[in-house]
Amino acid sequence: MDSDASGDVIVVGGGVVGLTTALELVRMGRRVRVWTRDPTALTTSAVAGALWWPYRIDPVERVGAWSVRSLRVYEELAGRPGTGVRMAEGVHADTRLDELGPWAAEVAGLRPATRAEYAGGDGLWARLPLIDMPVHLEWLRESFVAAGGRVEIREVADLAEAGAEAPVVINCTGLDARTLVPDPSVRPLRGQLVLVENSGVTTWFVAAGHSEATSTYFFPQPGRLVLGGTAQEDAWSLTPDPEVARAIVERCAAVRPEIAGARVIGHRVGLRPTRPAVRIEREREPWGGELVHNYGHGGAGVTVAWGCAREAAGLVTG
Repeated sequence: MDSDASGDVIVVGGGVVGLTTALELVRMGRRVRVWTRDPTALTTSAVAGALWWPYRIDPVERVGAWSVRSLRVYEELAGRPGTGVRMAEGVHADTRLDELGPWAAEVAGLRPATRAEYAGGDGLWARLPLIDMPVHLEWLRESFVAAGGRVEIREVADLAEAGAEAPVVINCTGLDARTLVPDPSVRPLRGQLVLVENSGVTTWFVAAGHSEATSTYFFPQPGRLVLGGTAQEDAWSLTPDPEVARAIVERCAAVRPEIAGARVIGHRVGLRPTRPAVRIEREREPWGGELVHNYGHGGAGVTVAWGCAREAAGLVTG
């Protein structure tokens, strides 16, 4: 990359938000490094399901545009091998078109599900991006490096460490923003998944639970069926709970009975970085440089990643 590019940028955080933001910046001609405590396979993003869908996060007036931007990128990536993205059909149960925002008009083919597709009441049939996150994260990292970026495994105790080495720092630290900013409004929303052998399920399914802490969903991914899920506020444990796992399988099997006998091949736990609202904002820092925040996406990081990346990159001045 041109050594006279408009300046160094360090993106702190190597999950989907950090890597997408870094890739957006390096494509703009910036000299970019990513500092990440964990390799991509060990980030919270690697645990995600991950289906594109604009979940209800704030600020609601901006989420639609962020999500549609990401949708267009994923639709393009779905036609390219090795990206981990494909378009897949499935049902959003207990959901009606008139409950959705203006973004729904941008989703081709989104329609009420037929009784054959979902007999449980109101539901929507859709063809949406379904992302195999370990593959997609590796594709993001490789694309970033191929474009001239650099990934460094490095634990950061203070964002000023990055500020000492670059005039622009992008904070994509997710849950770690709680201590690094510090921002005590960032809290964990614990998600637990069960991975089972797939006996032939080809469509995804999502239904909200009777409580805010549980939901029912399954996503067919290469070599596995991903079952979920939970949303436990302020829960920090990364150890899978056997009783929670049993309940997840039971809820999914109530929708597709063949799941009841599927062999369990793994368990995953991730802590979604929630906040009252996503924070994308630029600040001047005591070290004399710029700090751009891009964190607090909760469980919607995959859905809004490209839209948020573009907005955060747009805040970086020359």
